[in-house]
Amino acid sequence: MFSKILLFDIDGTLLLSGRAGYRALTSAFEELFGVAGGFDHVPVAGMTDRLILTEALKQAEVTADPAQRVRFHRRYCELFADEIHFPGPRKGLMPGVLTLLERLSHCDQVRCGLVTGNFAEPAQIKLEHFNLWRFFTFGAYGDDAPVRDDLVPIAVERAGRDGVTVTAATDVVVIGDTPLDVQCATVAGARSIAVATGSYDEAALRQTDANTVLADLSETDAVMELLLAGS
Repeated sequence: MFSKILLFDIDGTLLLSGRAGYRALTSAFEELFGVAGGFDHVPVAGMTDRLILTEALKQAEVTADPAQRVRFHRRYCELFADEIHFPGPRKGLMPGVLTLLERLSHCDQVRCGLVTGNFAEPAQIKLEHFNLWRFFTFGAYGDDAPVRDDLVPIAVERAGRDGVTVTAATDVVVIGDTPLDVQCATVAGARSIAVATGSYDEAALRQTDANTVLADLSETDAVMELLLAGS
């Protein structure tokens, strides 16, 4: 029995990839659908990759059947594996992330997982690039459901397959940087910690249902106390 399941978002919460995802998405879209800048006006913060693609297709007035979507997914993953190695704006880990994950890895009563709109393969590529994949043993991804609100139960169920169980929904904590991260926690009855290291500042995040809003994750002792509250 574990006291807590901690579910982390990736982009803007743990790290920024320097727009590697944008470059790979844009290149794959142009290759397969003949439209340049297909994601320039698509909102991405907190969205799943599946919905991001759907919106880009809609804006470009392009119809894609399931087979074309599969080809897009495959090509995007190929391009992303290359793009992640190039520099970009703000590329790197968010403040305090590595120290926090190291501390949590030695905490027997918690297990860390992922809830991210990223497709599973790019998520793993991204985290391996920054040497963070080792901290996570389960998760839910943009492949699993188009709507982020459906991802927390999937991640918790997968945690259970690994023998990680909790006694109440509030023993699950979602850590993310957008209102949609907070919303998916609320829908699942989980607690949420919102961090202002992505596209939303603290004032905007305080307008959500987040249980706690932080500037970042750099105050390790204080963040640990919040994550373990009630353990």
